[in-house]
Amino acid sequence: MAEISILNSVSYDKNGSFFTVSSFRYPKSQVRPYDTRYIRVDLPPWFSSLNVAIESDVDISAKSVSKISKSLLPVICFRDGSPPLPDASTNALKALELGQLFNGSFEGGQDIEIAEQCYPMQKNISLRLTNEQISPGAWYVGLFNGIGATRTQGKMIVRSSAFSYSANITVEGCRTATMWGPSCNQTIYPLSCCRLDNQTGSMVSCSDSSPNSCLSGAETKTYALDVDGIAEQLVITASNLKVDSNESYLMCYARFGAIASETLHDYSGDIHKVALVINKPKAGRWYISTNSSSKVCFSVNVKVIGCPMGKAGPNCVQQLYMLQAVMRRESSTPFESYYLPVNDATPSGSSTGFPLKSDTTTWTYFLMNIPQGGAGGHIHFRLTSHSTTQYEVYLRFGGLPTVDDHDYYYVNQTSASRSTFFSLYNSSQEKIDFYILYAREGTWSLGLRKLSDSTPATTASKGPSTLVSLSLERCPRGCSSHGNCRYAFDASGLTSYSFCSCDRTHGGFDCGIEVVSHIGHIIQSIALIASNAAALFPAYWALRQREYPEWFLFTSSGISSGLYHACDVGTWCVLSYNVLQFMDFWLSFMAVIGTFVYLSTADEAVKRTIHIVVAILTALLALTQATRASNIIIVLAIGSLGLLFGFLVEFVTKHRSYCGSAGFSLNMLDRPRAVKEWFSKLIKTVKKRFRWNFVAAGLVVFTMAATSFKVETSSSYWIWHSIWHLTIYTSSFFFLCSKIAIVNNENQTHHGADSYELTRQDSLPRN
Repeated sequence: MAEISILNSVSYDKNGSFFTVSSFRYPKSQVRPYDTRYIRVDLPPWFSSLNVAIESDVDISAKSVSKISKSLLPVICFRDGSPPLPDASTNALKALELGQLFNGSFEGGQDIEIAEQCYPMQKNISLRLTNEQISPGAWYVGLFNGIGATRTQGKMIVRSSAFSYSANITVEGCRTATMWGPSCNQTIYPLSCCRLDNQTGSMVSCSDSSPNSCLSGAETKTYALDVDGIAEQLVITASNLKVDSNESYLMCYARFGAIASETLHDYSGDIHKVALVINKPKAGRWYISTNSSSKVCFSVNVKVIGCPMGKAGPNCVQQLYMLQAVMRRESSTPFESYYLPVNDATPSGSSTGFPLKSDTTTWTYFLMNIPQGGAGGHIHFRLTSHSTTQYEVYLRFGGLPTVDDHDYYYVNQTSASRSTFFSLYNSSQEKIDFYILYAREGTWSLGLRKLSDSTPATTASKGPSTLVSLSLERCPRGCSSHGNCRYAFDASGLTSYSFCSCDRTHGGFDCGIEVVSHIGHIIQSIALIASNAAALFPAYWALRQREYPEWFLFTSSGISSGLYHACDVGTWCVLSYNVLQFMDFWLSFMAVIGTFVYLSTADEAVKRTIHIVVAILTALLALTQATRASNIIIVLAIGSLGLLFGFLVEFVTKHRSYCGSAGFSLNMLDRPRAVKEWFSKLIKTVKKRFRWNFVAAGLVVFTMAATSFKVETSSSYWIWHSIWHLTIYTSSFFFLCSKIAIVNNENQTHHGADSYELTRQDSLPRN
């Protein structure tokens, strides 16, 4: 979780109309490949505007967006109420359009569209949204470094690039409760309310605190009303009307959570003639605006009609059950629970469902609450019966659902919600099973609509009871048994969210997408494991030449690589994964550099020293970002330095006496000739040390190995890494074969030549 700096918790503008509710500065953070970051912003009911400024090191032009795969494209998403999820399903990913860059400009009805929109990440993103465009509550920003099924797939190697970002988020609010709007300059008129409760229901009656107010043709008057709990109807009427003409009208606009206007509203009507009735209004703050084409005087009256506890629907004859959350004891993730009707006994055994009571009414409602911070969970609904299900399911946040007003629904296998956040699983005529992904925190209403029963009454009465199960889960379907459920916190630390970490062959949000087929997985496993048999070539040659250290090194490298890849593909792990990965990369690096050291002809003491230094350096490489592509260059450089150092030590040792002899005490005219002869002998010696056709073959194959290591990606890793195994061991074999054993009489020949030179020099005349 990133460190957060809170700035200017209370500051006022020059006119004193609004103040800074909160200001958060998120320092520079990194989003690794296929990783996700969420930022949560809480907007209080009195907020006026939200300002977001995000800077990143992503440099993408509008032309290059279409050329980048979605699996590698940095993406930013916005969502109201809960974390965004652009790749919740294959269909959602296909429907996602990322061709346009974000320009930060929103007008009119675009406030709804931003709630679930995604854009390519840019270097600078600035956004300002007002309380006319979005509602109070939680608002989320999601940063994705690549989207799609492979985002959650387990990867053998990750070579994509990370990106960094920093953010400044400021929430401003209005100082005065009766003033609202983007600039806090719109007057909100209060309503005087009183509550009446009886056995048949409840009613909250509200009226204008300043009755008989008048509006001219250009004026708008706005009222605020808080609806507490679940209500059946919200009725808005006008009384004491005084109009200039019979053609006058009094338009009323109602909107939940934000100021209503002629262009932005949820409901509208002319209350001059008939009342504006809102069925099943959401719980929370409603804004009511009125205007007229001519002067009109009136009083606004609002009634909130509800039912007694446990009842709902017209005439309050339908059942309404309040569900209580029961935490799962065995769960290791927060907020995971199942829901049961209040006062019902805990179900026996492992069952977490409850029977649906038989009822003659059409609708049965259930209320459940998701606690604050639990928006990173998923609502899981199941309805099972031994006979054909006779119910339709409707869900709505904040209010009772209807056939026409709901957030999600399920009618049958061919008629269900198409939302990105609605995930249907294995439903049939006897079972309904679906998830609401990343359900927003607060009160959810679930309505079961009973269909007309066409079966005989006797059959229905003998049939088994219908079982309902409702729970809040962290990972859908337990990651489909193809991954592990993990959880993390958003950047603010206020919300935990869960995600699946899938195995090598599956991906998707719930690990339900087969990225690699079973046959393909077998082929990849065989290629990665069997390709290490190429280590037999250099190992056999070293054993034949009685070079036992090199034989043991190549044999160990091939075996450890095979064991590591057997564990990596999920076949068998003889040791822990981290140990096997370290051994594979460390011994591979040692094998490459050991080949270079073998080619040198330094004595054993020097070689032992080089091997110790190389072992330390390669161990550090294997422990720190072993899979980075630049490691092959580092290994090649270390090997070349080892070879050069071995030759240098050999040369200095062999020619030390010659360098201090009279050959280097000649006059200035003879010294260039001596140096030239020395270089000529050095070149002849190098030529005699190697079989250059094998050296050339080794260099070609080593170039192929370096290229395959460089071009490895998450999707093509298995083929290129298998080629790496074949080529790197084959190149070592060629290099080992290129070395010519030193003939013992070579040194004797050199010593004879040196003696001859000394004798000849001793015969020179002395002064």
